[in-house]
Amino acid sequence: MYSTLKNLNWPEIEKEILEFWDAENIFQLSVKQRPENNTFTFFEGPPSANGMPGIHHVMARAMKDIFCRYKTLQGYRVARKAGWDTHGLPIELQVEKRLGIRKEDIGTKISLEDYNKECRKDVLMFKDKWDELTHRIGFWVDLNDPYITYENNYVETLWYLLKQLHEKGFLYKGYTIQPYSPAAGTGLSSHELNQPGTYRQVKDLSMVAQFRLTPDARKALIQNLRFGEGPEGLARFSELNLQVYALAWTTTPWTLPSNTGLGVGAGIDYVLVSGPNPYTSEEQGFLLALDRLEAYSDKDALKVWGQIKGSALQDLRYEPLLPYAKPEDGDPYRMVVADFVSTQEGTGLVHLAPSFGADDFRAGRQYNLGSLTLVDRAGRLTEEVQDPEFPLAGYAVKEAF
Repeated sequence: MYSTLKNLNWPEIEKEILEFWDAENIFQLSVKQRPENNTFTFFEGPPSANGMPGIHHVMARAMKDIFCRYKTLQGYRVARKAGWDTHGLPIELQVEKRLGIRKEDIGTKISLEDYNKECRKDVLMFKDKWDELTHRIGFWVDLNDPYITYENNYVETLWYLLKQLHEKGFLYKGYTIQPYSPAAGTGLSSHELNQPGTYRQVKDLSMVAQFRLTPDARKALIQNLRFGEGPEGLARFSELNLQVYALAWTTTPWTLPSNTGLGVGAGIDYVLVSGPNPYTSEEQGFLLALDRLEAYSDKDALKVWGQIKGSALQDLRYEPLLPYAKPEDGDPYRMVVADFVSTQEGTGLVHLAPSFGADDFRAGRQYNLGSLTLVDRAGRLTEEVQDPEFPLAGYAVKEAF
């Protein structure tokens, strides 16, 4: 038995089975032989035929096929309609590269109509290879009458369905955080972010910003601090009458004009220290995580006055760092407890710009911090970012910071 199986010619067997299925219309019969009033609807999540299929497509289609065959065995009529996804940024970028144009050239160097024609030409470039693969792996799906997303009947059907959802009150305006490409002028899907060549190693700037506590917040901080020298230490610090700054680290300095909050960790130990400002040499007080103290200064250069848990910093206020604009909604410029703050890097305090990060957005919503979006869709600082010394409005964010 073993020797017989070992010598089987599997490719030849597969070929014979496929030829039998084709000759006898087995797929079509498996649909027609089931009753029309007992259907299981399957529309294939459409692939895009502007690129060659890969092994991952074989795996995905094998899984789809399992469910359709299983429902067929249960007596359901499973028509299995194929489809082609003809929309998406990769197709546009492929056409622009082939034609040697950029997005802003559409309407000048090439008309919108001709651009669409070129996209339609490219989007089904490898359809014959997809059809061949579909047949070779025995994936049963109706390729003769596929739905194609650029055809008017498909587009109009989607608009009709959206209209129905709107009339039933199921559509509403909301906000989410998503990757965005200023060059392409569009949001990016997770699929597009995983295209070859999307990521590369780059060096970028990070920044530690000083957020000045309001007088009331400074008073509350000192009252709740566990001074190392007790009442005597409290008295000595009070005599110095130092301004206190919360130090927050960010890898996206260009979002600082849109700051509306500072994140702290509930269980993290923070310390109040004093020492010279590295830029002005003025003696000041600084708040940062105990575990990050030595990462930013020689411990002998700073005086540690006391400790406080992050949970006790909740709702302490600070003055806007770059007061170009103020949120029209919410209650901004407060410290809030956030579960994503750590002491692995940075200062233990995180600058929050709810318009520019999923974690920031969640914290902003949770604590009603409001939001500022002082970057436009071209990746440039908006007209609100007017500074008497450094006029930044209109600058690309990477140029300005």
